[in-house]
Amino acid sequence: MTSIAVHDLSKDYGRVRAVDSLTFTVEPGRVTGFLGPNGAGKSTTMRLMLGLDRPTAGTATIGGRPYAGIAEPLHHVGALLDAGAAHGSRTARSHLRALAASNRIPDGRVGEVLERTGLASVAGRRIRTFSLGMRQRLGIAAALLGDPRVLLLDEPSNGLDPEGIIWIRELLRGLAREGRTVLVSSHLMSETASFADHLVVLGRGRLLADTPMKEFIDARIKPRVRVRTTEGERLRALLHDRGYVPVPADDGRLIVDGARVEDVGPLAADAGIPILELAAEEATLEQAYLDLTATATQFAATRQEA
Repeated sequence: MTSIAVHDLSKDYGRVRAVDSLTFTVEPGRVTGFLGPNGAGKSTTMRLMLGLDRPTAGTATIGGRPYAGIAEPLHHVGALLDAGAAHGSRTARSHLRALAASNRIPDGRVGEVLERTGLASVAGRRIRTFSLGMRQRLGIAAALLGDPRVLLLDEPSNGLDPEGIIWIRELLRGLAREGRTVLVSSHLMSETASFADHLVVLGRGRLLADTPMKEFIDARIKPRVRVRTTEGERLRALLHDRGYVPVPADDGRLIVDGARVEDVGPLAADAGIPILELAAEEATLEQAYLDLTATATQFAATRQEA
């Protein structure tokens, strides 16, 4: 198995507990989104997984072993934590060749990952001339170098242009379809919703959620429909009788919280009320995330009154 297993993991920095008794598993064959407000402990947890920090208590293993115990780790685990870590005076190709040599990866693999990440045409340029998006691509190329079964990526969409964002989305999905274990930390809710199958959410170092994406959203956000009709008063009265509280919108529609299309449609049809529009208002990951983390945000700006 190539799962990542975190068990009762804690990390203290002096009197500050950055990670607090975390237990969760990242399974292969799906993309797991790793979410949480600033200061929630996501980056610290990933560093603990990769042996870059020592835990105060608990364990983090990959395929049943701590990262430090994995020989030639690039063959097993690919990671991107800091896109600016590569030496700026090296070229992209020389950076990857050095990594390959240190883990006995065939030199031909360097060309393959440069092609896959769209960097082949700039492989001879020095890294210090790269934009943030190009550095991100280079970091992803390094993570893919050993064809690993496990990938840990911290904010991989950061700095990418629209084409790059679409590319990383498809890349992550493809890696999961190949049966790899993929953990992706991100602050971009819309992007996470586009590629993640499962979510692990932290708040102030503690585990807040470990659940499939759809279940996470459905558990926190009630269904809602919008409906437009030529007989608004009749429909409102009918919905009231069924326990709903329809709210008129500025555009003449009714917004019905707690209702689904299959609830409202047959009800109106049985009463002979013509429906001009009936649609579900889909709940978003951002709404569910903000609802969950409202009391777990360490750094928040004060809202200004209008």
